[in-house]
Amino acid sequence: MLVQRGWQVLSHLLSHYSKVVPNSPQYICRLASSWSGWRRRSYWRYLRRSVLGVPTPPYPRVTQTGDPVLRCHAAPVPPDQISHPDTVKVINRMVRVLRSGGCVGLSAPQLGVPLRILMLELPEKMSQAVPPDVLAAREMTPFPLKVFINPEMRVLDNRTLSFPEGCRSIHGFSAVVPRYYAVEISGLTPDGKRVTWLAKGWAARIVQHEMDHLDGVLYIDKMDPRTFTNINWTEVND
Repeated sequence: MLVQRGWQVLSHLLSHYSKVVPNSPQYICRLASSWSGWRRRSYWRYLRRSVLGVPTPPYPRVTQTGDPVLRCHAAPVPPDQISHPDTVKVINRMVRVLRSGGCVGLSAPQLGVPLRILMLELPEKMSQAVPPDVLAAREMTPFPLKVFINPEMRVLDNRTLSFPEGCRSIHGFSAVVPRYYAVEISGLTPDGKRVTWLAKGWAARIVQHEMDHLDGVLYIDKMDPRTFTNINWTEVND
């Protein structure tokens, strides 16, 4: 199956980690210390997991940093498999999660599927909730849903702009990240047609963010570390 092909990439990554994780008492002590802060799973969640089993990709929600799939190099989708039911399922699930979660971009690895698929959308309603001065400064212009399979990106304007950026896979945090001003993205649509899109400003930022996901890169790898912020820090301190 197509999803299984993508998982071959992830299995190599997992086998690598299994060889490099140390087994020293000090390391185990550090792990135990980090575990002490975990929230205990509720009985009903435990019961659901016991009955339904472990969730399988594509997940109904965005996976979080720590999941190895977010650090692997996603595999391309064979052109003759674009209309395969597995591919269609992944794309449909991505659209639902993108919109239900209020995201402006999403990649297949974020739902646990290591395949080179991404989508972007900035609805008019979402942009109306942004202050006019922020819209102008960040050049946030609404655009309809765009889906790219096996995308490729080319930088058109290498000037960089630095603005706060977040990610649903690092939920609750943001940081200032430099991104190129304008890029060109090309790829295949769910219909198998090749398309090209020129993006600038905020749209170009979203493209670069999602392209990074396909190569196992997160925005924390490119951020200004001194700007890394818990967006709810004031509520936590109350």
